Amino acid sequence: MRRMLALSALSLALTSCSLAGGDDDKAEDADGTPTEIVLVTHESFALPDELVAAFEEESGYDLTIKASGDAGALTNKLVLTKDSPTGDAVFGIDNTFASRALDEGVLATYDGERASGAREYDLPGGGADFLVPVDTGNVCMNVDTTYFGEAGPGPQTLEDLTKPEFKDLLVLPGATTSSPGLAFLLTTVAAFGDEWPAYWESLLDNGAKVTEGWSDAYQVDFTQGGGGGDRPIVLSYDSSPAFTIDDSGASTTKALLDTCFQQVEYAGVLAGAENPEGAEALIEFLETTEVQEALPDAMYVFPVDANAKLPQAWADFAVRPVDPWTVDPDEIAAHRDAWLTEWSDVISR
Repeated sequence: MRRMLALSALSLALTSCSLAGGDDDKAEDADGTPTEIVLVTHESFALPDELVAAFEEESGYDLTIKASGDAGALTNKLVLTKDSPTGDAVFGIDNTFASRALDEGVLATYDGERASGAREYDLPGGGADFLVPVDTGNVCMNVDTTYFGEAGPGPQTLEDLTKPEFKDLLVLPGATTSSPGLAFLLTTVAAFGDEWPAYWESLLDNGAKVTEGWSDAYQVDFTQGGGGGDRPIVLSYDSSPAFTIDDSGASTTKALLDTCFQQVEYAGVLAGAENPEGAEALIEFLETTEVQEALPDAMYVFPVDANAKLPQAWADFAVRPVDPWTVDPDEIAAHRDAWLTEWSDVISR
């Protein structure tokens, strides 16, 4: 998933998290039982300190976080270190990279507790035995509703983004350098099939700007991102409108629900972990109602728990698509590299 912040001010909260990478030597008690759980994750992992403290007190384990990169970098690192894993559990593999982790055998089976409703987001086939859904969200085009309130009706569909009236108004992160950028590439694959490169050519001909990452697109170029940008259409998330509330209590942005691609983030036990029991305990912790209800404010994602209560701003403004675009994980695994290579060729023309 994941991970993906709606405003720069909110992203600062991630750096205040007290969890940080620890020593490579695992802590053990007198009889050699591990007393530490090492969680390998992406750079946007964050949970309230009080929840982590309660978990450590109840479980008797100390939690150490090793975080770097996004979902893609995380999965690649797990594959490279699978013969000598750098942790016990992983969080942050998403549905665009899950098949690679499964095919490379980096995960052990998990048969512990799951959140209510989590099965809805299970991977197909045997993947559900290894990866447990923790959170979900959708990558969607977002528009500045204040801009289009003055400039006429805004775009609604993927096809609209190529129309002359929206020339030079779109900014989005690249597919090879960001998780949401890859998700949008997959959106176009799902929507246009083999014709997706022609669609991208139309986007670029219509003045679409491609940046390295989400922060550059949203926080610098987007008109509602706080950076004085001049582009009122941006690739972001279905949750983003919950973080652009004006003084009147209304959101100044909205997600275009016909353009959304579903992302799901998973947790799992690493094969060869020194503390697999601790890893299972940690995953069960991530599936609890307390953690599930903390996810929106902590990591700006939706819980998979069907009964988890959302913050009021999310309930009011984070509207979710009914039928988001998806691509089968096995198809992603088979074609990801080729699609990215072709995408890079289109962008460089």
